Amino acid sequence: MQRVEKAAGNRSVASLLRDSKIFVDYEGAFREATGLPINLRAPESLQLSHHGDPNESPFCALMANTNRSCAACLQMQRRIELESGMAAKSLRCFAGLCDSAVPVRVGENVVAFLTTGQILLHKPTREQFAKTTRALLKWGAEVDIKRLEEAYFQTRVIPKKQYESVIRLLSVFAQHLSSLSNQLIVEKDTAESPAVSRARVFITEHHSDPVALADVARAVNMSAFHFCKTFKKATGMTFTTYLARVRVEKVKNLMLNPNKRVSEAAFDAGFQSLSQFNRVFRRITGDAPSAYRRRIHRSFGS
Repeated sequence: MQRVEKAAGNRSVASLLRDSKIFVDYEGAFREATGLPINLRAPESLQLSHHGDPNESPFCALMANTNRSCAACLQMQRRIELESGMAAKSLRCFAGLCDSAVPVRVGENVVAFLTTGQILLHKPTREQFAKTTRALLKWGAEVDIKRLEEAYFQTRVIPKKQYESVIRLLSVFAQHLSSLSNQLIVEKDTAESPAVSRARVFITEHHSDPVALADVARAVNMSAFHFCKTFKKATGMTFTTYLARVRVEKVKNLMLNPNKRVSEAAFDAGFQSLSQFNRVFRRITGDAPSAYRRRIHRSFGS
């Protein structure tokens, strides 16, 4: 049950990120600048990453129409996820094309993958195409060999060093999405009940106080038990988790001021102890507060 809830939560976060303006802008710029496909998907997605993408490889588009080769691509997609861990990972498929995935983390949890690829790191060869054809025939795939050959030799070729630079750009962007994810979760606008909307407002206005679940329940005229169930169903989070995310988001904003001490920011946001703050901040962002501050100030050139 926990795994199912976690998967559903990851899909929700991935959807929020995919619909965000920053991703939509980056997506368009990335395609225009590199000519490569790009996607942001939840872990364990059962759909091919780039099928239907404007920059999809013609060869991969043909492969997606045959069941066995499609299954092989999905298996490789899953392998990239499993092997990526906390860093970018690239693998080559049975036809020699390279695909890559960069994890997007919320704390220690990977909520999405930025993916690109469908390229060759070397010029296509007759030998590699013949090997690919033999594999397809062995699988019983029904393909037009002539069309497949034309598509294969049209595959984009990118030198290894240049492609590694593309993956580094995606890795930097993944860090920005990781930081953005908590803000989107806190600000998520859904068709929720008026009571839950009022509860969100109350928490935002009182997060710096020692606010308890009973206080919020009373403010929205609900019993603590009923409020707890209603809030969890609407937001996918317990009251405690949501309050922690709101406070962390406040700390992140306060730390933009280089003259603000981390401890001051923590107490101003409502954390009652530094040990609690450090533990919660690391769980939600994946970084220690001091490391996060150094990274954001490097990004802004401070």
